[in-house]
Amino acid sequence: MRSHGWYHGHIPREASETLVLRSGDFLVRDSLSTVGDYVLTCRWQQEVIHCRISKVLVKSGQTKIQYMLENESFDSVPTLVRHHAGTGRAVCPRTGAQLLCPVNRTLPLRYLEATFALAGGRPGSAYSPSAQRGAHIKRRSVTMTDGLTTEKIIPHSPSTVHHKDAMRNCAMSMDQIQEYRCPLSPVGETPQSPAYSAISRHRHGSGGRVLAVIPPSPVMRRSSDPHLSPSSSNNNIPCSETGPSTYSTPAHGYQSESLEQGGSYCELRPGQAPIPPCKSYVERLKVEEGQSLGSGAPDGVEGFMLPLVETSSSFKPGKYQSTLLPPENKPLEMSVLKRVKELLAEVDPKTAAKHITKADCTVARILGVTKEMQRMMGVSSGLEQLTLPHGHQLRLDLLERFYTMSIMMAVDLLGCTGSTEERAALLHKTIQLAAELKSNMGNMYGFAAVMRALELPQISRLEQTWMTLRQRHTEGAILYEKKLKPFLKAMNDGKETCVLSSTCFPHVVPVLSLLERSVAAGEALESWESVESGVDVVMSHLEAARTIAHHGGLYRTNAESKLQDFQERKEVLEIFCTEFQMRLLWGSRGSEGSQTERYEKFDKVLTALSHKLEPPVRHSEL
Repeated sequence: MRSHGWYHGHIPREASETLVLRSGDFLVRDSLSTVGDYVLTCRWQQEVIHCRISKVLVKSGQTKIQYMLENESFDSVPTLVRHHAGTGRAVCPRTGAQLLCPVNRTLPLRYLEATFALAGGRPGSAYSPSAQRGAHIKRRSVTMTDGLTTEKIIPHSPSTVHHKDAMRNCAMSMDQIQEYRCPLSPVGETPQSPAYSAISRHRHGSGGRVLAVIPPSPVMRRSSDPHLSPSSSNNNIPCSETGPSTYSTPAHGYQSESLEQGGSYCELRPGQAPIPPCKSYVERLKVEEGQSLGSGAPDGVEGFMLPLVETSSSFKPGKYQSTLLPPENKPLEMSVLKRVKELLAEVDPKTAAKHITKADCTVARILGVTKEMQRMMGVSSGLEQLTLPHGHQLRLDLLERFYTMSIMMAVDLLGCTGSTEERAALLHKTIQLAAELKSNMGNMYGFAAVMRALELPQISRLEQTWMTLRQRHTEGAILYEKKLKPFLKAMNDGKETCVLSSTCFPHVVPVLSLLERSVAAGEALESWESVESGVDVVMSHLEAARTIAHHGGLYRTNAESKLQDFQERKEVLEIFCTEFQMRLLWGSRGSEGSQTERYEKFDKVLTALSHKLEPPVRHSEL
């Protein structure tokens, strides 16, 4: 819950109502009356609606927690929100209210909870379900009161007032709090931390005006750092003395007024223009980097270089020098294909899996990344680059390798013109290779490529071969049907994640397909395009992309560990090189042609090979 911006923690009802300004705005907060429950606050048309999300225990075989809204139950609150926001289903049948736009918080949860605990006179952490889960974090909430009693903090507020009532009235009492600065922020951070800007509190009475929590834009946000905040000690002009703002008035018709522009609690007054920031966001970055604002420095931050935007593929089959291929070759040249099959027959599945993983990790820039490559990428790992805009070409290369590898494995299977038993043995070896890539190497990318070859219609239609596999290699058939296929489907549907500690190359194919859908135009529908829960599947893959980008260093360490003391064979490694595969499959001339044409042509080639091995049954013979 704490990782979602629309979750605001332990804030009172009145404060939440001032946040949802437009029809369709929504947020989730803790219930102040029932520990463990949540409240969904949303505005629909002119009405603010509060819907309780109840936490219940369900016993159906095993006890699990469910969250109820109206008569529907969900496994988690984020699932509930995604369901209603993605389908447009009303959260309140009476009003027909829909969730259109989340209102994200702009301050840390612990900061908000400690602030409202000050207003209520009791620590908010004791009443927050989220805070109970994070209770191991030591909070410096004692510095908030610093010996002050409730009567000193909130005048005219008797200490006997019930906590619930005090919290509900905090929107009225907050503007009566005199400006109070503590030596440490509520979460024990230093005052200079830009992540926790000071909250401005008004000295005067409310006067009937509304106290609100306004999310400041990145440009309007200012740090509490003395170098960035205007004061009488520097040469900056105070914000209150600047001229009229050129910013347009928001559609809500309200503007904020506070003693500090960086404050998040302020008064709303209709029709007033906002006070412009004293320093722009770029200037703030320059100050943080230690640059002088008037030094005439270049626009870019010193020492920083723009990442290189690649415009051509890293695969150059036309210039590829091979020990197995002649300078000019035809598609599927028999002498080369025979040598490839001999080499593949010599290596066991474990050795082949290591060679594939080494080649995969090199292309994806998990291994073999130099300092110069990192500077050109702008990041330290290719797994992070592929999630960024300038990773477009890397994504295309990884998709090219994925499809080419699966076609290569299919050619190896369909090129076996021996007996049915020999084909079944080769099929069993391919299944073992997929299992090695998944379990021992943790290479989910290579695993998905081999599984795609096994699931191609030209392979799956070979009924005699699969029947012989079940008879002669029963354990392999069971492994494929009961473990490998369900695991891949669960990963594609976003329901299965690989263990970080044992993965060297995560399952990036769904992310690649999402970001570069046009490349896979000739493919079948993706899992999120053919199921009702498509939004949930897409969201799970996008969340996985964050994990993939964040743990690039861990994947590199895992890959180095799994390939430690690995003695590669140059010829075997070349077989799993994408440029070699492109040359072998499409020839020296066709390898650089249109990708769509190449795939369409080879789909016909695979169909012809498959029908040659097991001719289709004619209707007249049935």
